[in-house]
Amino acid sequence: MNVKVADLMVKNVVTTQPHKTVGHVKEMMNHNKISAVPVVNSENIPVGIITASDFHKTIKDTSPVSSLLQEKVFQVPQYNNIDVAAKIMLKHNIHHVLVTHEKELVGIISSFDLLKLIDNNKFSKS
Repeated sequence: MNVKVADLMVKNVVTTQPHKTVGHVKEMMNHNKISAVPVVNSENIPVGIITASDFHKTIKDTSPVSSLLQEKVFQVPQYNNIDVAAKIMLKHNIHHVLVTHEKELVGIISSFDLLKLIDNNKFSKS
């Protein structure tokens, strides 16, 4: 199978910046029905990620995103084979990997996106 990360990634990524509030991110996640939001700088370069599991920490909604974000962000170039993203998720026990092109965020891929590979009608075997 020769499926690229770009074939499965979500391209229209909902992002935030470190100065936004935790409450703002919660609202974005609820409104968009998503479980992860990449945190980017002004040049759209990932500097962290916030996932639904981060909200178990006791933190005020008025706190800045920078006080909650996970700075260790796993990334994969969009042109890599999908198995690279899957291996990153397995190795680090995570459900989201950011997709980049020349350091800039261009997408996100989740473990749920990988499940699309099971649908034989979606991608043919090569």
